Amino acid sequence: MPPSDSTAAPTDPVADVRRVALVTGAGRGIGRGVAVRLSQQGYRVALTARSEDELRTTADACAGEALVLPADMLDPAAPGAVVDAIEAAWGAPSVLVANAGEGLSSPIGRYPDDMWERQLALNLTAPFRCVRRTAPAMVDAGWGRLVVVASMAAKRGEPYIAGYTAAKHGVLGLVRSVAAELARTGVTANAVCPAYVDTAMTDGTVATIVAQTGRSPEDARTILERKQPIGRLVTVDEVVEAVWFCVVNGAVTGQGLNVDGGAVQG
Repeated sequence: MPPSDSTAAPTDPVADVRRVALVTGAGRGIGRGVAVRLSQQGYRVALTARSEDELRTTADACAGEALVLPADMLDPAAPGAVVDAIEAAWGAPSVLVANAGEGLSSPIGRYPDDMWERQLALNLTAPFRCVRRTAPAMVDAGWGRLVVVASMAAKRGEPYIAGYTAAKHGVLGLVRSVAAELARTGVTANAVCPAYVDTAMTDGTVATIVAQTGRSPEDARTILERKQPIGRLVTVDEVVEAVWFCVVNGAVTGQGLNVDGGAVQG
């Protein structure tokens, strides 16, 4: 049965299958941290992202079996193909952590169509496809965990990232709808909503601030740190703990868990 989860019966015939997790965006940062934590808790972890080299580094850091499945979540066929491969190797995933995403910025008056479409495709449509593909087997098994790594931008408007903010608001709505639909099935759906995390993605945001404003990298990073009331960036481990909470707590569903140092209260 799932480690530390009292909601699953020990005699359940799908106990082994339930220790299979899929993590998207698993090549680095939050995705890598989540994959390592799940593996330490006894899960076989399927890893997907665009970079095979980064995925293999993540796999090497995992405590148990890891399946490396390079894929681009912008490809409409990718979620299905990845889950097909997991089912062939281990059976259906019981945990999905949809973490793949990116944030691109532009003033609204110059926000191009292709940027808008890419932001919605990767940050909203790709998680939807992953949820759609994995949820039915979880329902059939009577146990499952759907977790989307969203953002504090799912809770409030952020300047210059209209597409990203719209997508993250949308993915929180997706999670809430799925949670309501599946509430009596043993399957939960939640979003984790971090502020700026000390990852390569935030390094990219720093670089954008430097390019657009002429500030130093140190000043740009300080701007982001000061957006959190705690005065620092969130750590990967702090986000990983929130994801793990969503896995082990069967009474929490339909939530957007803030991991933002108090930036959004509610």
